[in-house]
Amino acid sequence: MGIVVVEICDGNLITELDIESIIESDYPEVAVLMNECLSFCGMCAVRPYAIVNGSRVFGKTSEEALEKIRTKIEEELAFYAE
Repeated sequence: MGIVVVEICDGNLITELDIESIIESDYPEVAVLMNECLSFCGMCAVRPYAIVNGSRVFGKTSEEALEKIRTKIEEELAFYAE
């Protein structure tokens, strides 16, 4: 498992992208966990989002959310590189 964990709800709008494959191919040190529910009731139906090392990251579109997730992953990896 990676030092950065990205959690995604199965019902999330971001799943219209193959988010797991995209992130894991770009960042082999990142673990993507698909869950039935992340207990943010209703959010997954309203906005695409993920939880990156405990922080919620979301966007207006799946593509925007993915870019913000990538930014957060880069921040987390930079922290562990120090």
